[in-house]
Amino acid sequence: MAAKPKLTNQEQIKQFYDHTDHPLKEVMLRLHGIIMATDPEIGEHIKWNSPAFYYTGEMAPFDPKEYKRDIVVYNVHKKDEILLIFPTGAKVDDKTGILGGKFTDTRKSVQITSMEDLLVKENDLKSVIRQWLTLVEK
Repeated sequence: MAAKPKLTNQEQIKQFYDHTDHPLKEVMLRLHGIIMATDPEIGEHIKWNSPAFYYTGEMAPFDPKEYKRDIVVYNVHKKDEILLIFPTGAKVDDKTGILGGKFTDTRKSVQITSMEDLLVKENDLKSVIRQWLTLVEK
């Protein structure tokens, strides 16, 4: 029996959204659009069983365990929030104050609880992502 062909990143993302029953699905979709529209060098795939966004451009060589290419990943394990995890968010000088979390490593997070909450945080999220992109080691 032939192996099933592997889905493309876009097919995996579509499948995730098509099959999720998360109460904040519409917020996830709006958030997806915001992140992807922030910069043309942002790509997407499924990582850690959730939508994840990463830098697609050229970078200096690095240890993959440093997650230098990863920008932000959804954590949708709770039904009342979308927790955005920025694996290397601590390197961003966040003047907006949107990045938080009690991590002891380089992670930072942003909690989104509703469409209204997302709309309030939209510009700050874009600002943090753009600043993160300026810090990429090319």
